Amino acid sequence: MADISLRLLVLKTHDVSGVVAFYQSLGFTFTEEQHGKGPLHHSAPLGDGIIEIYPLPDDQTVDSTTRLGFAIADPDSAVRVAESLNGRVIKPGRDTPWGYMALVADPDGRTVELYRA
Repeated sequence: MADISLRLLVLKTHDVSGVVAFYQSLGFTFTEEQHGKGPLHHSAPLGDGIIEIYPLPDDQTVDSTTRLGFAIADPDSAVRVAESLNGRVIKPGRDTPWGYMALVADPDGRTVELYRA
């Protein structure tokens, strides 16, 4: 099997500030970036890669079918904070065959699995 790792994850949204705040509440530290004449966006380290949040053109629809999963120190605390930032709790934290996990939706409706690191 090939040795593969994620190097880049780009999320596009109509609500850049709200989505940045939501993912910051999970522990990401974003900085603003702009490459040449490209759009202003936000970038944060993600393991050996990066996660970026870009503005979505007004005539495009957010893909809320994307599902993400992150290991974080305190999923239960993150769920409470995320909920206050226009996130939605799908399932509170519980033990699963894959470890302790909570499910939330980000402000755009993407499902986010939060595992205890």
